[in-house]
Amino acid sequence: MKVLVINCGSSSLKYQLFDMLNEKVMAKGLVERIGLSGSTLTHRFGEEKYVKKTEIPNHEKAVSLVFEGLTHPENGVLKAISEISAVGHRVLHAGEDFSDSILLSDDVMKSVKKNIELGPLHNPHNITGMEVCQHLLPNVPQVCVFDTAFHQSMPKKAWLYGIPYEYYQKYKIRKYGFHGTSHRYITEQAAKVLKKPVNELKIISCHLGNGSSIAAVNNGKCVDTTMGLTPLEGLMMGTRSGDLDPTVVTLLMKKEGWSCDETNDFLNKKCGVLGVSGVSSDFRDVETAANEGNERAKLALDKFTYIVKKYIGAYMAVLNGADALVFTAGVGENSASMRAEICKGMDYLGIKINEGKNSVRGIEGDIADDSAKVRVLVIPTNEELMIARDTYNIVNAKK
Repeated sequence: MKVLVINCGSSSLKYQLFDMLNEKVMAKGLVERIGLSGSTLTHRFGEEKYVKKTEIPNHEKAVSLVFEGLTHPENGVLKAISEISAVGHRVLHAGEDFSDSILLSDDVMKSVKKNIELGPLHNPHNITGMEVCQHLLPNVPQVCVFDTAFHQSMPKKAWLYGIPYEYYQKYKIRKYGFHGTSHRYITEQAAKVLKKPVNELKIISCHLGNGSSIAAVNNGKCVDTTMGLTPLEGLMMGTRSGDLDPTVVTLLMKKEGWSCDETNDFLNKKCGVLGVSGVSSDFRDVETAANEGNERAKLALDKFTYIVKKYIGAYMAVLNGADALVFTAGVGENSASMRAEICKGMDYLGIKINEGKNSVRGIEGDIADDSAKVRVLVIPTNEELMIARDTYNIVNAKK
């Protein structure tokens, strides 16, 4: 069975084609600058790469180009698009409607559209991707895999905000959490590495990159996470502010004369590591600048690692200890210095890494010191594989 995984953004489309017989990636690629000048399809198969520069005015054209790349006589991996058995879609926000991945139907589509107000930057593009695939592959089942689903096991005391309860009832204002597909993959993979049943483990999963979040997972279920109503809450990130006193927001709006939309744009795109460092939202650039003596760059990194450390401590309290602390995503997988700084001075919690073991990039392994009570793991995330697995299992269950 061949499963196509689609992740639609506003001007981009990522995809991977899996052969679920062995979970092998047959091909993957990226369509960039949809609706803009300089549109490009980059299609990869094995060690080869195929690049096509052409006008891509909309997502329908983008998906058509993906199909063209997959069936290209020289660069393709399929004889015909009919070989695709199912399509899995990353969808940001399901509100409270779904706690698991689900087969796309009219009712599911209505729910995703209803929750646009909770995911205004992502849900519309996710919908576009689903509608285009329904049009181009009318008889192929489509599956929605929600970014929020894994976190729906949180207890009410964890997700309720300290505002009058009526506003939760009226508008569903609450913590939802994101990066759920990544945290679920990491949880399952950590159990395999530790060779223990997932329902016997306490795990703190750190998805650290341009977008960052931490999840506290008890017996395979999320009990708390750092992101909230939107991905803005929690850790300071590449361009997102993370936690703030709400008065900071209203004061800036008053002083600068900003509208709600302008303020949201500022908090999501101009703050975080970029805002503090004044250098970049890319942690690699900021680390380079810090090593060259840039004090603001160093401050940005120090603040980021401090906040991560603080949340790890909080989640150790929530879980009453942990069996494993897991690092994943761009920073978590690749920055030995950031991992070392985060874990420094946490011996009292049973967290201690081995300097030699920590000198890895993008490789799965245990970097904890042999004497540590808490295992510290590096596990490269694979959200696309998680989406493909869900799609495969749901479609097969319907047969």
